[in-house]
Amino acid sequence: MQYYIGIDLGGTNTKIGILDSRGNIIDSGFIKTDSNNMDRTLNLIWEKAKELLKKSEVGIEYIVGIGIGIPGPVVNKSIVTFFSNFNWERNVNLKREFEKITNIETRIENDVNIIAQGEAIFGAAKNKSSSITVAIGTGIGGGIFVEGKLISGNSGVGGEIGHIKLEKNGKLCGCGQRGCFEAYASAKSLIKEAQERLELNKNNMLYKEIDGNLEILEAKHIFDCAKKGDQFSLELVEYESDYLAMGIGSLLNVINPEVVVISGGISLAGDILLRSVREKLKLYAMPPALENFEIVLGELGNEAGIKGAVALFY
Repeated sequence: MQYYIGIDLGGTNTKIGILDSRGNIIDSGFIKTDSNNMDRTLNLIWEKAKELLKKSEVGIEYIVGIGIGIPGPVVNKSIVTFFSNFNWERNVNLKREFEKITNIETRIENDVNIIAQGEAIFGAAKNKSSSITVAIGTGIGGGIFVEGKLISGNSGVGGEIGHIKLEKNGKLCGCGQRGCFEAYASAKSLIKEAQERLELNKNNMLYKEIDGNLEILEAKHIFDCAKKGDQFSLELVEYESDYLAMGIGSLLNVINPEVVVISGGISLAGDILLRSVREKLKLYAMPPALENFEIVLGELGNEAGIKGAVALFY
């Protein structure tokens, strides 16, 4: 049996898993990421991986590959042009650096691309030749998987779908530009929209749910109240689904995938959001793009990062 190590490098924690060739997790654990010291973090990852191997009774000699998901653009599955929210060097050949420590072939990819690859190989898009994974949380990330390959682009920013422009001179995005998909349809932007509306309208279930404390509002509160029939929250779901459909519709017209997978925190909304997005896609996607097409929720959840890292070897 061949085994792999999957690594999901995060700004606070880094998750590490030992997986078999079918993508089953044998064991997993995590370390605290040192966002100021790359060498220390890489060595801590390897020490934790060896600890998990020993616990799982898997010999290092049976590990045939290591995959790492990185928050940042990656070129040629090796060079990280910059680490988002990390004070690490730019243009680091992380593949080479980790192979120096482990002597095992290592492949690197952007973390959302990793999730997309995981869903394509092991999850909701399994057996589909083309898929787009839309990861919706604080921001919006994306991974485009076509004919067995991720589209990473010339400089590693392929799949940055959160920065499709939906409005000219629109809301300011975290990237510094205006009118981005992310500025309208991310969980963060939905919360901001809800807070602005709640300042003007306090006569609703959502306001009562959070005891009037706008600072603790989360997307989950909005969707939970919408499922209970709160009209105020249902209107916010309509707002969210319209911008989601607009952004996804643009992707369908360009890529024409078989399936779009929704992952990330906002996927917890479930059918109440998906039903609305499906209906609104008719306004933004060309009719042929909707033929034999599905939009579904991701299946891998918190395991998407480490499973996707291993999927780099498929």
